[in-house]
Amino acid sequence: MKENTAYTLQSNWPKIGHGIGLRSDHWTVIQETRPAIDWLEVVSENHMDTEGRALTILEDLRRDYPICCHGVSMNIGSTDPVNKDYLKELKKLIHRIEPPIVSDHLCWTGVDGANSHDLLPLPQTKEVIDHVVNKVHQVQDFLQRRILLENASTYVAFEHSTLPEWEFISEIAKRSGCGILLDLNNVYVNSFNHKFDPKQYIQFLDPECVGQYHLAGHIEKEDFLFDTHSREVKEEVWDLYRLACRRFDHVPTLIEWDADIPPLEKLLDESQKAKEIEHEQAQLVLA
Repeated sequence: MKENTAYTLQSNWPKIGHGIGLRSDHWTVIQETRPAIDWLEVVSENHMDTEGRALTILEDLRRDYPICCHGVSMNIGSTDPVNKDYLKELKKLIHRIEPPIVSDHLCWTGVDGANSHDLLPLPQTKEVIDHVVNKVHQVQDFLQRRILLENASTYVAFEHSTLPEWEFISEIAKRSGCGILLDLNNVYVNSFNHKFDPKQYIQFLDPECVGQYHLAGHIEKEDFLFDTHSREVKEEVWDLYRLACRRFDHVPTLIEWDADIPPLEKLLDESQKAKEIEHEQAQLVLA
C-alpha cells in the first residue's frame, strides 16, 4: 500500500470563512437577494448527472459565492471497490463548479452495489484503517485533489473496535493525505451516545488535518441523542466550537439544516453567531 502521496504535501486548506448549506427551499431567495454569506455547500449527488434547474442555479450562484461539494454516497468504508462511474460524475461536477472543498463521510453506505441511503459506522481497527486509506488514495488519485472525510454520527458500536474514534479518523487522515471535516454536532452526539469526553476528541486532532467544520442541531431521545439537522445549534455544541476555534486556525464553518428548514434569515443568524464566536476566541488566543 502506498503512503505519503503528493496530496499530503498540500497542508493548507482554503480559508473561506462562514457558509450555509444550499437547499432548494432557499434557491429563489438567495438568487434574488444575494445575501452576505461567504460560501455555500451543496450535496454533491443532488447536482451530479443532471442538466436541470439545480445545476443551472449552481452555475449562476458560483459567480458570487464559492460552492463546496459534500457527498453522501462515496461509500469509502465499504468492501465494495471504488465506484468509478460515481467518481466520473463527481469529477464532471467538480470541473463545472470548481469547488474549493470536496468532502464525504467516513462510513459505509452499502455493499454489493446496493445503497442503504444511510451513513453506517465502521469498526475502528487498524485493518479498517488500511482498507480505507487504500480507497482514499484511489479516490484522490482519480479526482486529482485531496478530499475531506467527515466524522459521522453513530448509534451503535462494534465490540471489537480497538481505537477511539478520534485516533481512528486521525490515522486515516495522516496516512492517506485527506483531511477531516470535523462535525462538532456529531462529536457531541457520539460523546453522549458512546460515553466519551468530546473535548478529548478535539484536543487530540492535528490542526493541519482539520479543513472544515459542520455545525447543526440534534434532538434528545429517551436515552440517546439523534442527529437530525432540524434545530438550531445546541449550546453544548457551541462550547465545543469555542474550544475548536482556540485550537484550530480559522477553519471554514458551515451551518447545516436539512429538515424542518426555517427561513433563510435563521440560517444567516446562526452563521453570524459562528462568525462572532470565532472572532471572540481568536481575541482570547491573542490576549
